[in-house]
Order: sequence, then structure tokens, then C-alpha cells
Amino acid sequence: MTEQTEEELNRRHAEKMKKKKAARDKILATKTIEKGLLIVHTGKGKGKSTAAFGMIFRALGHGMPVAIVQFVKGKWQTGERVALEKFGDLVSINTMGEGFTWETQDRQRDLAAARSAWERAKAIIVEGKHKLVLLDELNIVLRYDYLPAQEIVDFLTNEKPADVHAIVTGRNAPDALIEAADLVTEMEMIKHPFRSGVKAQVGIEF
Repeated sequence: MTEQTEEELNRRHAEKMKKKKAARDKILATKTIEKGLLIVHTGKGKGKSTAAFGMIFRALGHGMPVAIVQFVKGKWQTGERVALEKFGDLVSINTMGEGFTWETQDRQRDLAAARSAWERAKAIIVEGKHKLVLLDELNIVLRYDYLPAQEIVDFLTNEKPADVHAIVTGRNAPDALIEAADLVTEMEMIKHPFRSGVKAQVGIEF
């Protein structure tokens, strides 16, 4: 078999990429729908909220008003919060949670906090001012049955304005939410330093 010259390899590569681009352009031409997406980040792996905050910062880069409603992590001073506060009126930060449920150890208090956070989230979404709304750790609240999952699904599918995107994070997303969502990503944990005795690191976990 004759070894190909660098020039021949470059030519074949260019031809292959040209065909691939034509195929991709043909596919992209069929994608014409614009809508506010319902996005779910779930799974046992790290990075669900982190990925969602990445979308928040991406939206801010386009000048889009955004809102965050934190259902659980209300007690933590995170790097994301410090950074987001620099964007002023473009960002609405609502830390409604009182910590993880094993920290409060008070079910009625958790139920009240969850309901208050959800009512705030609904008001923000219906207003339509914020084009991307992050419902951070809402799945944790649903897992403990602090809010009815079907109520959340019905609202996000029937009452969310057509031009508003919503992101729901947290492990154990209910099946009904996954079914209703436009985009679902499951984070899989392969390794985690916590299992080796490493505590949460500034700039990594918070």
C-alpha cells in the first residue's frame, strides 16, 4: 500500500469535512422552532448546578435578564452569588432554602420554605421579565415530597411563558418532569474526592 503524502491527506480531509458540513447545514436548515425550554440537570454526579450556572452566565453575556431561586442552598455564600451580584439589575437572586433537610431537622419548616420558594419562582416566571430562570435543587424538594411533582410539571408546561427558559437541578428528578422536559442531562459520578476524605474546596464546590 502506497503511503499517502501530506498533501493527499490534507485534500482527503478537506473533502470529508466539506461533505460533513453540507450534511450538517441540511440538518440545521430543518430546525426552525424557537421556544422557551424546560431543562433538567439530574443524576448522582457533581456539576448539575454548575452547568446550570454556566447557562446563566452565557445568557448574561447576551444581555438577557436571569433569575435564580435556590430551594436548598440558602445558607451557603457561593462564588456564583458573588460573581452574579456584579451584574446588578440583570440578575434576581432568591435564596429561599434553609440548608439541607438533615440540617434543619424540621419537616414543617422545610415544607413552608419549599412552598415559599415555589410561590416566588412562579411569580418570577409568570412575570416574564427574566428570560432564564434557574430552579436550583428543586428536585431535592420533590424527592422529599415537600411539593407535589405534578403541580410543578403542570405549571412549567402550561403556565410558563413561551419565551422563558427554566432549568431544574438536583438528583432524582421525577419521571413526570423528565418526560415533560425538552432537554435532560444526567450527571454520572465516576470519582469524587469527598469519598477520599477531601472536604469541599473553595472555587470548586462553592
